[in-house]
Amino acid sequence: MDINNLAQPCAALNEGARTEALARQGMLTKPPGALGMLESVAVALAAMQGSARPEVARVQISIFAADHGVADEGVSAFPQEVTGEMVKNFALGGAAISVLAKTLAARLEVVNLGVVNDPGEWPDVMRAVIAPMTANFAAEPAMTRIQLASAIRAGSESVLRAKQAGIQLFIGGDMGIANTTSASALACALLQESAQLLAGPGTGLDRAGVAHKAWVIERSLELHGLFPRPAGSEIEGEGALEILRCVGGFEIAALMGAYITAAQQGIPSLVDGFISSVAALFAVRINPQVRDWLLFAHMSAEPGHQRVLAALDAQPLLQLGMRLGEGSGAAVAVPLLRMACALHNGMATFEEAAVSEKI
Repeated sequence: MDINNLAQPCAALNEGARTEALARQGMLTKPPGALGMLESVAVALAAMQGSARPEVARVQISIFAADHGVADEGVSAFPQEVTGEMVKNFALGGAAISVLAKTLAARLEVVNLGVVNDPGEWPDVMRAVIAPMTANFAAEPAMTRIQLASAIRAGSESVLRAKQAGIQLFIGGDMGIANTTSASALACALLQESAQLLAGPGTGLDRAGVAHKAWVIERSLELHGLFPRPAGSEIEGEGALEILRCVGGFEIAALMGAYITAAQQGIPSLVDGFISSVAALFAVRINPQVRDWLLFAHMSAEPGHQRVLAALDAQPLLQLGMRLGEGSGAAVAVPLLRMACALHNGMATFEEAAVSEKI
């Protein structure tokens, strides 16, 4: 994807299929609304898939891995080498998302965008290396414009590969030590809120570690002139891309590119946790039509996630206290989507079951 195509129109939802699905929900042997979000999810998928009988059999999970220069500021409880080690773990099937993907019979792809201890060639690991890591955004912009475009393109290309395989649902995942610092900085800049409110423990920082992380974020935002902004100034389009360039990460930019391309190609995306939701928020700020193609899996334990979901007007399916990343929360929610479709497609209508309707 060319960075200039990010704002190109997304696929149109099929309102005829939505109307037909809503009508079917009204005829099924249950009180109206009795299945709660399972009903609304089935109807939303019907509009996205252009079918009154939606299904979520073929799922793509793409994990984008990248290291962050801001790790030099001591903002993570784990060393940077973990990113490359986890790429290898994904390939060997030992990570949480590897187990979940196998359980779901989902396609799993890992995209290496640049890690400090590069594990080299592995099966099902795509090499799209941009640099060993982003620059330390506490001292300089995280990316050049060319690097940002390369990361966005890598996310887009992953979706296009998935489309060739006929997938019905896209899930993006992330891996990168210090990426909650980047995601928090991005959210602070886009929402114009304090790092004291949005920064969280990430991989397990204690209270002092979270306070230091917030301080690094606030100092970095001031350095790049991203916070505070003049009252009433809108942050979208080029302004959002500049924020992403200054304090973002390769994997977050790739996720954003993936969500936009999926929406343009008419593929629903199930958004994972905090980092994925920040990427989704940037995608929507750059191309508002993307919002129609997003479903939200869960509320993570990161304190900034609730604020980001509110900005997206999103109601997640689950709240399990998860904060792993990798697309794991979204993968856990897939069976719910499948059950929503099974109920919608398989339940009898009042007429078929000869059951009396509400008077």
